Amino acid sequence: MLLMAAEAFIQCRVPQATKAALRAAADRQQITESALLKRVLELVLHTASAASAGELIVADRSARQARLYVRLTAGDWQLLRARSAARYLAPATYASNLLRAHLRALTPLPEAELRAIRQATRELAAIGRNLNQIALATQRGSSGAGASREELRNLLKACVALHDHVRSYIRTNLSSWSSGDATSQL
Repeated sequence: MLLMAAEAFIQCRVPQATKAALRAAADRQQITESALLKRVLELVLHTASAASAGELIVADRSARQARLYVRLTAGDWQLLRARSAARYLAPATYASNLLRAHLRALTPLPEAELRAIRQATRELAAIGRNLNQIALATQRGSSGAGASREELRNLLKACVALHDHVRSYIRTNLSSWSSGDATSQL
């Protein structure tokens, strides 16, 4: 189906009850009466021509059904923009991730946040290697190679701070994807 600009106008008279039923059906689908009538016309015309262009219609329907349009209130749109901006994502990408997470019971982790967790893990591994070298040097009795108490305290502080930071981050991330405002749930 080729999308073209609408240039023609179709008009007909119907009983008031039909008009009211059309309005109610359009309201239920959150679209205009005109959009609903256009869908009905397209469905009827596609059904009639399905025998001559069967595969084309099936392909077109699957492509169209892969898209989802959602109407949001102004307040919800503002919250969506704020949440997506906080994660450096486009609003549609954020909404897609959130919907996928809800449908599959997942907790999504955007790429930037995953990179931060990986970096923290690398830092922790480096600290672990340093501690291992200090322990080996101490076991061998190397007096000059050992670390001072102050250096060990600094390594311990770095490990505790990294642990607390990652734990807080994960708690905030989990609560922000579930519902409500992330900052109010801590």
